Amino acid sequence: MSKPLSSLIILGASGDLTSRLLLPGLGQLLHEQADRRLQLIGVGSVDWSDADFHKVVGDSFGTVDSQGAASTHTRTTASYVKADVTDPAVLQKLIDSCDGVPAIYFALPPAVAVAACKALESVTLPKGLTLALEKPFGTDVASAEALNEQLTHLVPENQIHRVDHFLGRSTVFNLLGLRFANRMFEPVWNAEHIEKVDIVYDEQLGLEGRAGYYDTAGALIDMIQSHLLQVMAVVAMEPPSTLGAEDLRDAKEIVLRATNLADGGAKASSRRARYVAGDVDGREMPAYSKEPGVVASRKTETLAEVTVQIDTWRWAGVPFTLRSGKALGERRREIAITFKPANRVPTGLTGTAHPNVLRIYLAPDQMTLEVNVNGPGDPYELEKAELDVLFGDGQLLAYREVLAGILDGDPSLSVRGDSAVEGWRIVAPVLDAWRDDAVELDTYKAGSAGPTSWKRIG
Repeated sequence: MSKPLSSLIILGASGDLTSRLLLPGLGQLLHEQADRRLQLIGVGSVDWSDADFHKVVGDSFGTVDSQGAASTHTRTTASYVKADVTDPAVLQKLIDSCDGVPAIYFALPPAVAVAACKALESVTLPKGLTLALEKPFGTDVASAEALNEQLTHLVPENQIHRVDHFLGRSTVFNLLGLRFANRMFEPVWNAEHIEKVDIVYDEQLGLEGRAGYYDTAGALIDMIQSHLLQVMAVVAMEPPSTLGAEDLRDAKEIVLRATNLADGGAKASSRRARYVAGDVDGREMPAYSKEPGVVASRKTETLAEVTVQIDTWRWAGVPFTLRSGKALGERRREIAITFKPANRVPTGLTGTAHPNVLRIYLAPDQMTLEVNVNGPGDPYELEKAELDVLFGDGQLLAYREVLAGILDGDPSLSVRGDSAVEGWRIVAPVLDAWRDDAVELDTYKAGSAGPTSWKRIG
């Protein structure tokens, strides 16, 4: 039996987000679900014809496996409109042109997305309409709360998808299976056995032409306030009864509500830096302050590190450190869970008993467990060994998972409104301290591991 016809309106269809991420994800989804029927409407500021849009869709679909009747139908019947997406009359006409239950994806700059939502207040909205927005969801607690209020005046909360593509990564699903389907892990997943948790997302890439957005956000807002706090919530949450949207998002929200900066406040628990000229993997990179579009006086950080604590029975006293940066020498994408040392090592065993560390890597998706074993030479000497597990290639694109949830009305992988507010609440003291220069802005050479005075985490 075929799925009901649905309609997807992409506002900002002529932008990079659509061609690079949304459309490949859609192509993969349609390839796998041949019974899915989709009407695709693109809206943008570029003067394209339907044929121009068909080529963009076809080129994007061509980057993934996207054969089959469903993808061919969508690719050849997609329509395009050049229009002002903040005009209520335009939005009414677009919604009226939908043959199925519509979903609107705001692939737009935040300010334009907010203006488009405001325009929807003057539009007659159909039952079942879904709204999907990219981060950032507001710029602080007050604006996030205001955006939530605006959106829930339009549609119910469960029809609002605040997109965090990290939640569509296969690694997040792997975390759920690893934690809750293995008796050896869940009983020790707490403060009694775990010393610290580090979540690191370091990139070798620089700005890559994104100065317009990044220079007003920085590493803290771009990565930690959104993506890494969401990943942390999955690592730290209590076992949900089901993986349904309400149970899963309730479990994450409980973690975020209990999260605060570590003892000592922003000055003691946060660090920031930005890169100066250097060489990244053989590629010369200018200082961040000299990058096109950057306003040096903003003191935007390209490397941020924040340590928080989760004030629950399970995690009391365990520091969670979140770090992300650009133009670094090593690409690191991992969750490192360091266990406390063994209570006692028998007399007679020599060498160093290293802490057990469970490393869960994001892209490629794999896991390493560092353990102590008797060495191959002296049987009484301890050595560190690694047990490796490859989770898989992660064939499903994150945006494939995101779009499936939007079109099927399942918000499990989206950020709930109250969680978006909590993200801003958690980082607010850090943002205030950084704006007041209470925390020094360090520097590091592009292609290095970061400032020389910083101790490596993980």
